[in-house]
Amino acid sequence: MATTLWTSMFCTPRNFHKERLRTLQVMSEQLDLNLLRVFDALLQEGSVTAASERLHLSVPATSRALARLRRVMRDPVLVRAGRGMAPTPFALRTAPRVRSLLDEAAALINADRELEVAALERTFTIRINDGVAATLATAAVEATAAVAPGVRLRFVAEGTESIEALRDGSVDLDIGAGDVAAPDIRAASLYRERMVGVVRADSPLGRHRRPTLAQLCRCPHVSASRRGRARGPLDDALESAGLERHVAAVVPTFAVAVLLVASSGYVGLVPQRLALQYGGALDIRSFPIPAALPEIDVRMLWHARLDADPAQRWLRQTIQHALDT
Repeated sequence: MATTLWTSMFCTPRNFHKERLRTLQVMSEQLDLNLLRVFDALLQEGSVTAASERLHLSVPATSRALARLRRVMRDPVLVRAGRGMAPTPFALRTAPRVRSLLDEAAALINADRELEVAALERTFTIRINDGVAATLATAAVEATAAVAPGVRLRFVAEGTESIEALRDGSVDLDIGAGDVAAPDIRAASLYRERMVGVVRADSPLGRHRRPTLAQLCRCPHVSASRRGRARGPLDDALESAGLERHVAAVVPTFAVAVLLVASSGYVGLVPQRLALQYGGALDIRSFPIPAALPEIDVRMLWHARLDADPAQRWLRQTIQHALDT
């Protein structure tokens, strides 16, 4: 059973025979859970010193653990890269599966224990849409730090929306507009979002509480799209009304769009929560779009194996509560 477990952890179809040989070599020495924790900390921190602080070990002890990992795994794991250290390709392939195994072990050990939130020391990785991150990240960080100072929230941007990151443990939560239909992925709705227009407060358009579509088309627009797209649902609505807007700039995030609007005469289309939270500080005004634009269901996704993990359950509840207050 142990051989099967480790073979599944370290093998991929592409390099099965090579990794199978390495796995058999790994099994020749003892590789316990504590050593896997060292491996996980080293990969996340990229530094022996930082990993030792996270694990509450001395630097020499962590260095010895790294040497043992290198010997057992038959791989350098971390190599010098300038002033820092970089993981090897083998370590990068292995890290998500080790993270998943540690999560499952933690869930098994802590399933029937009461969670001591104040003493919790853990890093949670959250993949998040930039329009959501601009408003949710602050609320989530403040809510967790208030009761669990040892918790670190690591936000990573959307790239590929593959659910494999949830399955292999490299991402704990995926927050955005994703709608995944998979039997092993759980989902919970956080809130519904609508898009609003934003302009600088002294813009002529800002004097209108409800600008018409024709008035919107008289100003240059900035479009937010990480894929570089200038066209969106607003353009479909304008086309139906026989109108067309001029998109003068396309930026990768809503945050950049808001900053550009605040320093120019452009019109932007951004999530309402973002406009309300930063409108006063940036001196911008928001207004409803007179068109039937689709609302966005912002959801939280996680893997089924984390259902019973008390820390993961606490994190999900904390994020939900932070948004409700």
